[in-house]
Amino acid sequence: MEIVVIVHNIRSILNVGAIFRSSEGFGVKKIWLSGYTPNPKSGLPHTRQKLADKLHKTALGTENLVDFDYDTSVVKITTLLREQGFRIVGLEQAARSILLPNYRPSSDKIALLLGEETAGLTPELLAICDDIIEIPMFGQKESFNVSVAAGIALYHFATTQSAS
Repeated sequence: MEIVVIVHNIRSILNVGAIFRSSEGFGVKKIWLSGYTPNPKSGLPHTRQKLADKLHKTALGTENLVDFDYDTSVVKITTLLREQGFRIVGLEQAARSILLPNYRPSSDKIALLLGEETAGLTPELLAICDDIIEIPMFGQKESFNVSVAAGIALYHFATTQSAS
């Protein structure tokens, strides 16, 4: 299975670093950063270095092992990936969510879309997803940290065979 991760409007560079680390561990092909997600490849040199140092704190070198790119437009990224045969899978609690244990990818190419830490994916982004998956919760809280949720979803993808 070929997996790409789209990290959209994730404010914390530490969350981004943790997503890089999990992505590398599960063989993700590429990470797309979008929106206001910190991008260590752009900006002034001193700003880039500060972001790179913070990213390295949690990524622990995986930022050098997983290919990544940035575009401000998540719609542009998802359109490009869809044209390449990727199924866009949003990770969010929504009316049409499929519980993660019940989700069997219908494609060998998955683009996992992650949204903002507190608000998640907007209705507009949910509308462009082919599928929406949700991690069941058994405690009192309603959600996991975005980087933890990404790791759980990536584990599921890595260990589940495509239905096609």
